[in-house]
Amino acid sequence: MSQKTTPEIVLGVTGSIAAYKAAELVRLMIKAGWGVSVIMTQDATRFVAPLTFRTLSQRPVSVDMFADPEAWVPGHISLADHATVLVVAPCTANVIAKLAQGLADDMLSATALASSAPLIVAPAMNSHMWAHPATRANVQTLKQRGASFVDVGTGDLACGYEGQGRMAEPIQIMDVIGQVLKGKQQR
Repeated sequence: MSQKTTPEIVLGVTGSIAAYKAAELVRLMIKAGWGVSVIMTQDATRFVAPLTFRTLSQRPVSVDMFADPEAWVPGHISLADHATVLVVAPCTANVIAKLAQGLADDMLSATALASSAPLIVAPAMNSHMWAHPATRANVQTLKQRGASFVDVGTGDLACGYEGQGRMAEPIQIMDVIGQVLKGKQQR
């Protein structure tokens, strides 16, 4: 008889107006019975307060890479080690570029670089940024490394444009996470 383990999701939230949708995503993950640890970029905290995610996840929220860790292991290593899946939603063009280039200059990018967990990215940005050749190349690089992308939505964008670049709805992101988790169980 195999023992089922609770999936541990590390959710990265970046500086996008779509950060408010990440709160609903955390709620859905908790409802699914998953453990959720949230990492926010400094820019994300300008859109949604860490208290929101701490309340929903019932866990501390990581923002500062140099905050005192709860144990002797640095926070980004601890989070990387316990992640079943690493999800970045919303993921800005800036963070996609950091992930593609292997930069590790904040808590989220350092955790991603240290993690061997599957990476799921839910982009959110202006349509011109999404279509830019640099962003397209960075997305392709991450896909070649095995990252899964949740398709961006099309419609009204917060910047006033209409087009591609909206973050997918939380339920769509949940579907992709579920598929990745199912794939991990079948290995």
